[in-house]
Amino acid sequence: MQTSLSIVGLNPHEPSPVDTLVGTLADLRDEGFRRIWLAQLPFDADLPTMLGIAFREVDGLEIGSGVIPIQAQHPWQLAQRALTLNLISGGRFTLGIGMSHRMVTEGVWGVPWDRPVRQMREYLDALQPLLAGEPADAAGEFWTARGALQVTAPPADVYLAALGPQMLRLAGRRTKGTLTWMTGPKTLAGHIVPALRDAAVEAVRSAGDVRVAASLPVSVTDDVDGARKQAAESFGVYGTLPSYRAMLDREGFAGPEDAAIIGDEDTVAQRLDELSASGVDEFVASVFDADPETRARTRALLRSKDS
Repeated sequence: MQTSLSIVGLNPHEPSPVDTLVGTLADLRDEGFRRIWLAQLPFDADLPTMLGIAFREVDGLEIGSGVIPIQAQHPWQLAQRALTLNLISGGRFTLGIGMSHRMVTEGVWGVPWDRPVRQMREYLDALQPLLAGEPADAAGEFWTARGALQVTAPPADVYLAALGPQMLRLAGRRTKGTLTWMTGPKTLAGHIVPALRDAAVEAVRSAGDVRVAASLPVSVTDDVDGARKQAAESFGVYGTLPSYRAMLDREGFAGPEDAAIIGDEDTVAQRLDELSASGVDEFVASVFDADPETRARTRALLRSKDS
């Protein structure tokens, strides 16, 4: 199982957020990590713009968007951005996309969240030909794109944030795989992995053509109670969002602190082995402890488990 890191938030209050990101990515590359996933938050700086600079400054590191919400930009524009990032990086960018949440799309942007599977299917109809260097000819209720781009760059693999059965089916049939969050090993093994791989086979693809990248909070520490308290405070909102709440309920978790992987090296290593056995191809670790020494200890364990 490949082991990667997740970075959420681009430190907008830093004196130079761009320099901070570049320095962080360079340090993580030098530590031995191969891929970093970064989230596009609604109120944050534009992630593709930041990544264009980061790719120019930091070589030898793959970066994925985990994830960019589709409702805030047209698929033509996102294809331009993804191809431009791979033009800059030589093909080191992976495009993760998702639906965000109703409270953001409708409450902040005033964009309907209804019929998410149809919205995403139409988005892929427009996006994927453009990423492949082919003309798009998609006319949908939500998204329309006609014509071709003139950006010669390696196509970006597309990962789809999918938790429900219909979205997982779409991901398995059409994309490189899925990105999950707040989803434990029982749910991954019994729901996410089989739904994704079965859909791939139905679409005359190999089950191995699709990948599951599962992200969870993690902390290697002897202060388990303190780390659980931090996790409850840092990730509490995810226990209130319907899509993640459904995953926590499936697993029998009361809150995000139960989903977090917390303990000493042996405990965390055992939990990671459990994820690998559930069919996860890539563990995307959200290292959350506020203590720098604990964070370094966690990253050391993660590097030792990378394969």
